[in-house]
This record gives sequence, C-alpha cells and structure tokens, in this order.
Amino acid sequence: MDRILAAAQVIANARRNRSPLAALPADCIPATEAEGYRVQRALHDLIRPQVGALVGYKIGCTSKVMQEYLEIPHPCGGGVFERVVHESGARLAASDYVRVGVECEIAVRLARDLLPTEQPFTAEWVGEAVEAYYPAIEIVDDRYVKWETLGAPTLVADDFFAAGCVLGHAIARSAAPDLLDVTGRALINDTEAGRGTGADVLGHPHHALAWLANHLAAEGRGLHARQIVLTGSLVKTVWLAPGDHVRMELEGLGDVEATFA
Repeated sequence: MDRILAAAQVIANARRNRSPLAALPADCIPATEAEGYRVQRALHDLIRPQVGALVGYKIGCTSKVMQEYLEIPHPCGGGVFERVVHESGARLAASDYVRVGVECEIAVRLARDLLPTEQPFTAEWVGEAVEAYYPAIEIVDDRYVKWETLGAPTLVADDFFAAGCVLGHAIARSAAPDLLDVTGRALINDTEAGRGTGADVLGHPHHALAWLANHLAAEGRGLHARQIVLTGSLVKTVWLAPGDHVRMELEGLGDVEATFA
C-alpha cells in the first residue's frame, strides 16, 4: 500500500502543478494494470478537493483507431469529476492543461445502479439501464514528457489522459437513434479533423458500457444512477492549439462545442 500511495501522490502533485510527468519513481511504478487501477483509486481520494466528487467514468481504447494510436488493444478506464464537466459552449483556458486534446464521443447517463452482484453484464443488460445519451467532447490532457514510454499501467494510474468533458443536450433513450447509425465528426475551427460511427466503439457503445460495469464489478464496485459514462472516441485524438474552437457533430444526437482560449 505504501507503493500505491506513493505513486498516487507523485501523480497528484504533477497534476496540481501542471508539471509534465517523465516517469514514476522506479520503486512505485505499477507493474500491472490491476495495480494501476489501485493507484487510480488512491489518486481520486487525493485530487477530490481540486476536482470535486466522482460523477462518472471515461473509457479509452474502445475503437480500432484509438487502440492503434495508443498501441493498447483493449479498453481502459478513468474517472470523471463534477468540476470538469461543462456544458456546450464552454470557454475553457488552454493554459489549464499541459497539452490539451479532444475526442468525439457518445456519452450515457444511467437511470439506475448497476451493482457488482448483478454481473456478468451484457450490452443488452446495460442498455436497459441507460436514461439518456449526449453528444460529448472528451477533454484529454497529455500530462507527460513522453507518454509512449510510460506503459498502460502508469497511464491507467493517471486516469488514462482524462481531463473532463463538455456535454451537449441530453437525448432520452426512447428518442435516440440506433447508435450504430450515429456518425460523429470532429471539427476544429470548422475544418473536419476526423469522423467515425457508433459501430466503431467495440461494435456498439453498449459493449463499452458493459466492459466498464464488469471491470468495476470485479473490483467490488458498481455504477450508479445519474452517473455519466464517456464510451470512447469515434476519432483519433485531436491535439489543440490555444484559441481553437471545437465542435463535435453526432448525427441524430446533436452537436456540442467549446473554445480553448
């Protein structure tokens, strides 16, 4: 546990100071992704005064384009916190991040709890627990000197690049289109920077949600009503310059935008 807390403290200090992380000290680098998630949970306790309560999760590496980009062939999760969830039209400071990037996502809001005693979860099961969908911008932060050298366990420990999100208007599940047919486009300063579909997210975003529910259940934890889950990017991460305007268009779900001033 001393190693876990030591790693969490190093990451928390780097995030507070916006200092690029070169690597964790050799004696506290998580050896496995499971250990990385233990560090992540300790980190959440340390950063809560800064970012507020945990209000949901992000899932990374759920599309082929992101798995190939990060060279990680399976999903990874991180936390979403109340003070970094923004409404469409938000004007955010690029200087609040080390190297800010954005991703085009379908987010869900849960209608009820998904408890660990209910596992194993399927896409059909978790789909029935969805209350609404959002067009979403996931905000990611490259908080590292060179992320390619750190490995998945350390990236997991630091919330897998998570830095918040911007949400558009909620669409009730009963009024939403088939997510397989949703095409998402990432536009930076009105120029398309990438596109994908709901089918690119593990075959269906509900598969990503089921992965998260099963992952948390294996740790004895659950998802809860009203929590938000970002199901994974339809496009490769777009890294921004100060002043960039971002708009994500998700056909049938609507648009969401933000400016990084």
